[in-house]
Amino acid sequence: MLVNWAYIKRDTLIHRLDPRSRIIFMLCALLAVGFIPGRGTGIGIWDARIILVFLALSFLQIFLARLTWRQTRRFWIVITVVAVVLSLVTLFTGRGAAGTYDVTAEHILWSPVTGIGWLDVALRISAERLSYLIAQIMRVMTFAALSVTIPYTIDPALYGISFRRLGLGDKLAYAMDLAFRFIPSLGRDFQTTMDAQRARGFELDAGEGTNIIQRVRNFAPLLIPLTVGALMGAEEITDAMDLRAFGVGPRTWLPQLKYHAGDWAVIGLGVLLVATTIVLKRAGYGGLWVPAFLLN
Repeated sequence: MLVNWAYIKRDTLIHRLDPRSRIIFMLCALLAVGFIPGRGTGIGIWDARIILVFLALSFLQIFLARLTWRQTRRFWIVITVVAVVLSLVTLFTGRGAAGTYDVTAEHILWSPVTGIGWLDVALRISAERLSYLIAQIMRVMTFAALSVTIPYTIDPALYGISFRRLGLGDKLAYAMDLAFRFIPSLGRDFQTTMDAQRARGFELDAGEGTNIIQRVRNFAPLLIPLTVGALMGAEEITDAMDLRAFGVGPRTWLPQLKYHAGDWAVIGLGVLLVATTIVLKRAGYGGLWVPAFLLN
């Protein structure tokens, strides 16, 4: 049985919008921030002042949807840890910033170790790297805030029809529908498998002296049944679709979607953001911004 995300049905401005308009806006914002090339300024926007506008719009969407910290706590914890770890690696190594700023003209702020091979690169903090760190974290948070409202505020019954009405084929639209349900279904199976193993006397953190490596090894008895269960579940879905002659002819969808004035306004805003970003990148703006006080 497939499991859905924790969809919360409410009467808010975000919930009343057509799912297609929200998906289009999200894709436009992601394209504007992360994927538009420029003249020597890297891919996407790296100016923290411009990213702040997109970050504010994304959190405004969360506020209008009335999503609370308790409902999205796990999501934000994982995203924050990933963003901080990856950004710190970039900060100390300088890798991943090629094309965003000139690494040969860095303004060094802190370099306790010099002349010891790779440590000279690892323990060097410059104004450019610090600005890159802030911009990278803001970009990741913007991407996360733009996407977190999708599973929590779109009715799971509308996934398939939304992607189909966006121009995808029946098979691809249904594949996207299943992809949205895969993670929560896998989480449900993982919890069920863990409960079953514990009922048989198995403990992940058995013993007071159990270290992190031993705990990782203890996950092995969970991975095998989890993988086998995921494969069997996929095969059952495939068989059920084949028995219903899925893909033989055009598929009909019971729900119906219709754009309203608010939906067109959201789509127009998304297109405007993309167009504005393209103009800025063409003009040479949007590259890494380093505050003046760091350069002095």
